[in-house]
Amino acid sequence: MTAELHTQETLERLQHEAVRAGLLDADEPPPADGIASATAAEAIEALLERELRVPEPDEAACRRHHAANPARFAPGGAGSERARMRHVLFAVTPGVDIALLRQRAEACLIDLRAAGAEADTRFAKAARELSNCPSGAEGGELGTLSADDCAPEFAREIFFGHTEVGVLPRLVHSRFGLHVVEVLQRHAGEVPPFEAVRAAVAQSLRQQAYVTALRQYLQVLGAPTPLVQ
Repeated sequence: MTAELHTQETLERLQHEAVRAGLLDADEPPPADGIASATAAEAIEALLERELRVPEPDEAACRRHHAANPARFAPGGAGSERARMRHVLFAVTPGVDIALLRQRAEACLIDLRAAGAEADTRFAKAARELSNCPSGAEGGELGTLSADDCAPEFAREIFFGHTEVGVLPRLVHSRFGLHVVEVLQRHAGEVPPFEAVRAAVAQSLRQQAYVTALRQYLQVLGAPTPLVQ
């Protein structure tokens, strides 16, 4: 089944649940071509916020995660930290419908955050099919870059205190458009102590828990999961 069909079916299920929950009017138009209306998208977001049970990581879990992945949370200044990453670019071009473009990018982001164990191949497939960047032919690979290698507005979302590894939970905005970004690995010369990166470690575990909760909820609804095929 194509990514578009999976996204369409999943959004239809989620929109139906939003209506059942009283978060959306029943006469709201159904998703079209894998895109929900702005009103429906907001209702689905509210539904997921209400229904997903994302446990708060405790101190012991955070310490174990940091001990297993210390270099992931090493912050680096401009020119010192490097990150290997890939992306899916939704380019802003003259005449493009920005609202529709954002909806497509957000749908892709949700899809890839729910990809689970097959995230690697799912991301590459999404990049080949959806990205407006030449890197799409290589699965979205950008290589290992420093802040100086990127547009400043893009670098601000990746470096300068950001420590996430994995598919970022937000769209990254740049002069080129909207990016779904996955940080595959970070390289820094100094590994910080746990106390210095406690918040980043906890956020990383929350993201993992969110993905698990989202996949479980979609399975309960009978919606396709992972969303990207």
